[in-house]
Amino acid sequence: MNIKSTNKVILAIETSCDETAASVCINGKIYSNVIFQQEDHSNLGGVVPEIASRAHLKKINQVVSNSLEQANISITDVDALAIANGPGLMGSLLVGSGFAKGLASAHSIPMLPVDHLSAHIYAHFIDAPIPELPFACLLVSGGHTFIFEMNEKYQLSLIGKTIDDAAGEALDKCAKLMKLPYPGGPEIDRLSKMGNPNAFVFSKPKVADYNYSFSGLKTAFLNLIRNQEQKNPNFIEENLFDLCASIQKTIVDYLIEVFKKYLKYSQIRNIGISGGVAANSMLREAIANLGEQVDANFFIPDLSYCTDNAAMIAKAGDMQFDQLKTTEPNFEPYAKSPWKK
Repeated sequence: MNIKSTNKVILAIETSCDETAASVCINGKIYSNVIFQQEDHSNLGGVVPEIASRAHLKKINQVVSNSLEQANISITDVDALAIANGPGLMGSLLVGSGFAKGLASAHSIPMLPVDHLSAHIYAHFIDAPIPELPFACLLVSGGHTFIFEMNEKYQLSLIGKTIDDAAGEALDKCAKLMKLPYPGGPEIDRLSKMGNPNAFVFSKPKVADYNYSFSGLKTAFLNLIRNQEQKNPNFIEENLFDLCASIQKTIVDYLIEVFKKYLKYSQIRNIGISGGVAANSMLREAIANLGEQVDANFFIPDLSYCTDNAAMIAKAGDMQFDQLKTTEPNFEPYAKSPWKK
C-alpha cells in the first residue's frame, strides 16, 4: 500500500529502558502502538541494562514489523523515523538507534530524534480532549520529576525538578524496603486502597522555588521501619496496607502542593500529569481535585500512554515534523532537548 502522496506517515521506535515499542502515526492519528514489556527484571529488583539491551535486540524487528502490519502500511510508506533520543539506558537507546539507522539507510527515510521526556507531554495530544495552550504539566516517572510549561508554539520550559531522587524512584525503593515485588510503585498503589493514608505521618521536604526532594522521605520511611521492627519483627506485615497508603499519600500530596504553588503564580488554567507515575490512581484523583481548586481544566493521558510507549514518540515526531532537524540521534543527555530552563 503506497500512501506517501497524500499522507504524512511517522514510524516511531522507543527503547529507552525495558520496553521495546513501535508505533505508526498517520496524519496525526495513532494507527498502532505495539509494546513488548520485558519480564526478566522483576526477580532482580530493577532493570539490568545488559539484560535490557539483549532483550531489545531479540524483539525489535518483530515489534516494528507488527506495528507496520497493524497500521496496514509498509516501510516504503514511511516519511520519517522518530527515534527516542534519551534520556535512558545507553545500551537500550543504541539498539533502537542502530535498528532505525538500518531502516533509514535502506529506504532513504529521514530520522527525527525525539526527546523522551518531551514525548511524555505530547502524549496529551494523542486523543481528545486536547489541552489548550499554555499548558502546565507535572511529569512524574521512575527516573524523573519535573514541572514543565508549554507555550502557544509548543515550546517547553523547565519550571521545577527534583534535586535528588524522583518520585517514582522513592515509591520503588520504599516498596523494596517492604519486600514488595518490582516494580514497586504499582504494588504500593494497589495495596494502599486497603490502608489508612493517615496512619503514619512523614514530613515533606522544603525546597526553594518549584523544586522537589525525595531522598529525605525515603530515609524517614526507612527509619520508621527500622525503629518499629526493633519492637515488633512483624511490623511490616501487620501494617503493610497502612504503610503503603501513608507513603503514597505523602508523595502525592507533596507533588500536588508544589505544582499548585506554581499554578497560583502562573495563572495557567490548563494542567496535566504525564509519565509512568501518572498511572497512579491517587495522583490521577489528586490532579482532578487540583483542577477544581484552581479552576483549571485538567488532562490525564490514557493509561497506555503513561508508561514508556512509542505512540508518544510518534505524536511528538508528527507535531514537530516541520520544525525538527532531521539528523542522526545524539545520546548526550539533554543535548538535543527542545526545552530549556
